[in-house]
Order: sequence, then C-alpha cells, then structure tokens
Amino acid sequence: MGSRGQGLLLAYCLLLAFASGPVLSRVPHVQGEQQEWEGTEELPSPPDHAKRAEEHEKYRPSQDEGLPASRCLRCCDPSTSMYPATAVPQINITILKGEKGDRGDRGLQGKYGKTGSAGARGHTGPKGQKGSMGAPGERCKSHYAAFSVGRKKPMHSNHYYQTVIFDTEFVNLYSHFNMFTGKFYCYVPGIYFFSLNVHTWNQKETYLHIMKNEEEVVILFAQVGDRSIMQSQSLMLELREQDQVWVRLYKGERENAIFSEELDTYITFSGYLVKHATEP
Repeated sequence: MGSRGQGLLLAYCLLLAFASGPVLSRVPHVQGEQQEWEGTEELPSPPDHAKRAEEHEKYRPSQDEGLPASRCLRCCDPSTSMYPATAVPQINITILKGEKGDRGDRGLQGKYGKTGSAGARGHTGPKGQKGSMGAPGERCKSHYAAFSVGRKKPMHSNHYYQTVIFDTEFVNLYSHFNMFTGKFYCYVPGIYFFSLNVHTWNQKETYLHIMKNEEEVVILFAQVGDRSIMQSQSLMLELREQDQVWVRLYKGERENAIFSEELDTYITFSGYLVKHATEP
C-alpha cells in the first residue's frame, strides 16, 4: 500500500473516533440512572415544567460558546442551525421563450367605428382585357298591323242596318281583316288610324257609320244633290285585343245608297297600327 493509501486510512480512523466519542461519553451516565431506577420500587414521577425549563437552560449553550461535543441536539431547540443556509438560485423566467402556440379562434366582431371622410380619388387603372362574346339575345320584336280593302258593287239601304262587305283586297297583313264578315279584328293592341272613302249617288242620301264593336264612333253623311261626289271620313282609335272595327249602312227612312261599278273601285276602307300599346 502506498503512502497515499496510508494517509487516507489514518484520516478515516480519526474521523470515526471523533464521531463515536460523544456517544461513548453518555453511556455510563445512562447506565447509572437505569441502576438507580431498578433499586426503587416506583419509577420517578416526571419532572414538572419548571424543572424541565431549568435543565434545558442548564444544558443550553451561550451565544459565544460553541456546541459541546458531548450533547445531543434536538429539533425543537431554538438554536442556530448547524448547517449554513444555501441561497436558492433564481431563474429569470422572462428570458425563457417556448415554442409558438397554435392560432386561436377568431373573436367577436367589434362595434363599428365612425365613418371616415372620403379619400382622394385614385389613379386610373390599366385597361382590362376584352371579354368574351355573350350569348345571342332575343330577336327584336316588331309589331305590325295594316289593311286596305275596296268594293266595286253599289249598295242601297233597306229597312234594317247593313254591314258593308268588301270584295277587293289591296293589303291584308296577317289577314286581320275578315273579308267574309267585313270586320277588322284587333290582334295587336295599340293606336290605329282608319280612313273611309265613298262615292255618293245623285238624288240620293249617303248615311254611314264607322263602328267600334257595337258602338257608333263617327258618321259619314252627304245630303241629296243633283250630282254625285266623293266623300271621306278618317279617325284614330285606341284598340284592345279582340276589338272590332267595321262600316255600317244606315237603315233608310229615305233612300240611302253608295255608288260604285264593276270597272272601277269607288269605295275603300283602310287602317294601320300607329303605336303598339307596350311602347313608351
């Protein structure tokens, strides 16, 4: 064994002797007390509080003296600690930064603030690209209605009213004028212009009405004369769908007639749409 090992062994022995010294010094005293208790019949009564306080003060060291090596320390003694207090290291938590957490849920919308003043107008942006062609629209709707008819036969009055029937068709767009009934039927509502032309008969009266449905609208009249003349009447009417316009010969209290012949047409009735009802 080297010199270093011998030194360690010597130090260990001295430390063991120092630690066991106070314990061994207390053994005779304890054994003496046990022998005295065995000689007596009754155990000594526990000391009162005053006697315990005196003994405690007797064995309590002063402030200047150190702890005796032969006395035990109790945890309840109000003395200075045998071990010096060690300062606990303080860690500044503010310098410790963890990982970034997940994004939280969106909060409730706050109250609307006051409306600010309008800002200055910005600069004009660049022109965009030309868009694609759109779908074709509906075809423009045009509304037409027109007719023009004539009569080549003369007509005399009777004791009842007579509808003037026309035998010649000049224009009859979409066949809105019925040649069998002698009436124009409105299929396109709006404002129409109508015109009636007849040739009077000398020494006879001429008395006709332009009718709207069953209502007398205007009259064409010529008094009895020595010669025959051309007589006309025209007007504008606002018609609804399915209205009827026609010419009626008045019944004769006196002889009432209109003149015409097979070679020429002296009686004409015409009409056409001026403005459709849906147009502004």
